[in-house]
Amino acid sequence: MFEQHLAALPIIIPLIAAPIALILGRSLLTWGFATLISAWACYASWHLLLAALSEGSLSYAMGGWPPPWGIEMRVDAANAFVLLAVTAVSTLVLVYSKNSIEKEIDSAQHPLFYTAHLLCLAGLSGILVTGDAFNLFVFLEISSLATYTLVSLARDRRCLTAAFRYLVMGTIGATFILIGVGMLYMKTGTLNMLDLAERIHLADGNRTINTGLAFIMVGVSIKLALFPLHAWLPPAYTHAPSAVTAFLASTATKVAVYVMIRFIFTIFGADYVFREMGMDLILMVLAIVAIFKCSYMATAQSNVKTVLAYSSVAQIGYMVLGVSLVSVTGLMAGLIHIFNHALMKGALFMAVGAVFYRVGSVDIKAFRGLGKQMPLTMAAFTIAGLSIIGVPLTVGFVSKWYLVTAALEQQHWILAFLVLAGSLLAVIYIGRVLEAAYFQSASDDASAAEVKEAPWLMLIPMWSLVIANIYFGIETSITTEAASSASEWLFQNSKVLEVSP
Repeated sequence: MFEQHLAALPIIIPLIAAPIALILGRSLLTWGFATLISAWACYASWHLLLAALSEGSLSYAMGGWPPPWGIEMRVDAANAFVLLAVTAVSTLVLVYSKNSIEKEIDSAQHPLFYTAHLLCLAGLSGILVTGDAFNLFVFLEISSLATYTLVSLARDRRCLTAAFRYLVMGTIGATFILIGVGMLYMKTGTLNMLDLAERIHLADGNRTINTGLAFIMVGVSIKLALFPLHAWLPPAYTHAPSAVTAFLASTATKVAVYVMIRFIFTIFGADYVFREMGMDLILMVLAIVAIFKCSYMATAQSNVKTVLAYSSVAQIGYMVLGVSLVSVTGLMAGLIHIFNHALMKGALFMAVGAVFYRVGSVDIKAFRGLGKQMPLTMAAFTIAGLSIIGVPLTVGFVSKWYLVTAALEQQHWILAFLVLAGSLLAVIYIGRVLEAAYFQSASDDASAAEVKEAPWLMLIPMWSLVIANIYFGIETSITTEAASSASEWLFQNSKVLEVSP
């Protein structure tokens, strides 16, 4: 019974559990219940990844109606890989959240936080697993509405403006995606992704399909915060509760990158998108600009959450750059970075949240002397920061290694140099925080002298991600095998030849 419905369970269980969390109210039981549900979804995702790697694609027909007439849930190495990262980070964030939300969210809103978190998890899981283009939009809206709620829960009222901006931009993005999907349905008469792919291939570049592609790519670019459509992200990450920021930075935009990959390689076909429509050059230019522009913006910020927010937009540039190279190695690098960035940015935002929990501020000035006062928290920030830079023995190095390798395979020497140069900017914005923590003295007032280490419930998930940063930076076989299998599968099903050097 469990194995038979495994593909649907990561969606159904959190979806059913969300209203139960609201009913349970303000109690320790609510936190434990939400965490258990997320952990169970992570367990199911791990089994789905193992099954996808050993057996290939898994298909589940909802209600017993076979595709393309019914709604299909389809799991392969690509979406199972991302799904595991999403559910694992969700579980760790929920463990972390118990102390964090006590500081940043009114107690009356705690049940709403857990409910919205589980709804967001169900929506993100549905986006990854669904084999139906319209249901992808439905799950996207479920996760988005939950996300707007999560961002607005902070005691800092600036979160309401950030959530409203996020809502407006997110709604525009979702509308573009819906219009694009509607155009595809108008031309092909189907919404099943594999059926869509077959019929789009037969249509051979119809004007309606071209327009649908344009709408979908713009809509998805807003959702994943691709430069210059990223304006909603820095305020949302800055003013949302720390637990929310850690969850969203590690999952939401990564799932949106996956959606772009899925539309390009599964539905439209990479040959059509990149060769005929020439979108590889567009994505490559936008990715490079994102890396340098947003890394530079990160160096100019004083709020550390804003620093990491701009860093996230720059890191999304690395993922999109891998996709734009139109090669198995490039796509593999992008997929690896989706997983690795979830580990890096989750640990960084958890560390910043722990500082806010003890100090009450995340300004760089508040980090002065914390290397001695909060040694475990700042050690976690340091290791995750080195990973963002791409120092060897961390996951960030693995991502950039494969990205540089993919560029060199195609004789893009300048591109490889730009990837490395982007890392130097990361040295600056991470270095500014480390300088304050380790090389500047704490203020002499009494409140600063009373600062102590974060609670263990915050340190354990934080250090779990830090250890994962190191482990997967040394033992790369797991992530590279999963990403390589996913990349090869996507190219085989996309009917595209790699770009020649």
